[in-house]
Amino acid sequence: MSFYSLKMRASKNSQHVSGAEKILHEQELPAQMNALLSRALHHAKGQADFINMKIETVRPDDLEYINALPVSSIMVNTPEEGQEVILQYLSKLGIKNGTEIMKRFADTYTMRGAILLDINDLSRLEPDFGRGIRATYMDAEHSLDRLPDSCKNHFQEAIVLASKVVAAPHIIAEICISDDPDYVTGYIAAKNIGYVRISKLKNMGCPNGGRIFLYQGPKQDVDKCINYLEKQRVLVCHVPYFPNEKSIMPINYIQQMEKYLQNKKELHLYRQTREITSAQSAHVIYQGRRMLMLASNNYLGLSNNTVVKESAEQAIKKYGCGSGGSRLTTGTLSLHNQLECALAKFKNTEAALLFNTGYMANLGIISAICQKGWIIYSDELNHASIIDGCRLSSARIVIYNHNNMDSLEAKLREFAPCHGLIVTDAVFSMDGDIANLPQIMSLSRKYNVLTMVDEAHATGVIGSNGKGICEYYKMEKKPDILMGTLSKSLGSEGGYVCGCKILIDYLRNTARSYIFSTSQSPAALAAALTALDILVNHPGIVKKLQKNVQCFCETLRINGISANSDSAIVPIKIGDEAKTIRIEKELFQQNIFLTAIRYPTVAKGAAILRAAVMATHTEAEIQLAAKKISAAINL
Repeated sequence: MSFYSLKMRASKNSQHVSGAEKILHEQELPAQMNALLSRALHHAKGQADFINMKIETVRPDDLEYINALPVSSIMVNTPEEGQEVILQYLSKLGIKNGTEIMKRFADTYTMRGAILLDINDLSRLEPDFGRGIRATYMDAEHSLDRLPDSCKNHFQEAIVLASKVVAAPHIIAEICISDDPDYVTGYIAAKNIGYVRISKLKNMGCPNGGRIFLYQGPKQDVDKCINYLEKQRVLVCHVPYFPNEKSIMPINYIQQMEKYLQNKKELHLYRQTREITSAQSAHVIYQGRRMLMLASNNYLGLSNNTVVKESAEQAIKKYGCGSGGSRLTTGTLSLHNQLECALAKFKNTEAALLFNTGYMANLGIISAICQKGWIIYSDELNHASIIDGCRLSSARIVIYNHNNMDSLEAKLREFAPCHGLIVTDAVFSMDGDIANLPQIMSLSRKYNVLTMVDEAHATGVIGSNGKGICEYYKMEKKPDILMGTLSKSLGSEGGYVCGCKILIDYLRNTARSYIFSTSQSPAALAAALTALDILVNHPGIVKKLQKNVQCFCETLRINGISANSDSAIVPIKIGDEAKTIRIEKELFQQNIFLTAIRYPTVAKGAAILRAAVMATHTEAEIQLAAKKISAAINL
């Protein structure tokens, strides 16, 4: 009896959407082809614009039959718990460098194949790092009286693949995290532990995932291993068949959420909002008490500036409360164009483009510019919006050590030449330190890659006139992309990008967070426009902010607390999460509004108090606050 290999691949804009393969009898082909076509056209990652199907004859003598791995399942509440399970199983297999192995998943997110990793030296063994290794030509054994499921069965397909992978020469284990946004599961598989399904290894909606094949053997046998994975025809016998994953592991979602939140509370990582009943200012009203605000990004106090508020009121009277649509339909007002021109002039660039928030700006800019085949070089302490923008792109993400130019150059050298983008915060939002822009620009020219700088916490804060990082370093040459926000020093809402006219026009036509969002309200636009005018014409407020920061840091140091900052952010390192929460509560009792920053915003065990100084603070009150903070830490 003849067999046929049926392979399907679907893509959208050259990005992989869906793939599948089966080894079938001839009479099964029509139904299975229709099923795979439907699956490709209705996938969670989007509708494909290119679908390829390939049918090959397979001689029965070319087939190898292997038994399916024994199956077990482990329920966890969080991705962190799931990854800890993997580390425990790796340890059982005698693999001691599991943490380093798990870090390599970041390299798999833009790959269609798997990493083939030597467990001894963690070197990659694939001939093509961009493609990886593809385990192909496999299916579950079945007879004509029991046809294969015409719908995708994630559980069954995963067991088939894992069984073949660990049967390959010198493969001791496989680790997998699903790359399907609708699935959060994954597994670890090995001959002596079987197939261990783990219920949660990422959060729902996350498109990231991948596979790592762990190799232990002579380097000269690598080709033999790859040949088996990619060319040997395999049918897996006795594969467990579950038409619906929920039938094997019912989930009480509310109970899972409760467990997750309880775990957060036990680890002192639980978060709650605090309702403020006054304007954002140097002082706020919280629970009926007047408190000194040391946690606001309203660095220049312009959010509550009388002239700024009057501008917002006048804009509402003239334009109404909402903009009525996206910028490319009905949502562009004269205020949008005026503010974009003012921002471009302020940053000394050809043009600017507004986004609804700084977060949406980073998502839109990075995902629009960085296509498949690009490399993004991202500082390890970049803001979450930069990280998410990188993940939404089709590019490979390469992380360099924080503000370490030797690390950056090593990464640039490794992948040169390439289409690339170096992206960094100007002022890092937790530590308050400033990116080494002169070196970044020098390296970008040397390796011919683009530069993007997020000035959210730099504009209105650093530089003699608050113009940001280029003024701070007295640089005439600008990064290719300058991104910023209206919600911090300018006291309003929104994000923006400044650059050359071609760049701005390109983003206007490609940035999805710009194209598909209703534009900002007239009040926010008018407020930002007036705040920017104040910043330009009254740079003394910037000097007042900078003086206040130095006064605050000096008072902390006098009282035994290490503190230094060239921005408005002063990180006070505590470490232990429980202690940090205790200090925060003590300061709240003394009417000081100061926030404890904990994991996942910062690393576990590296909790800080993040103080944010404002230009509208008086010298006396920030000196008193610094003394109270020092006393609370030393209790």
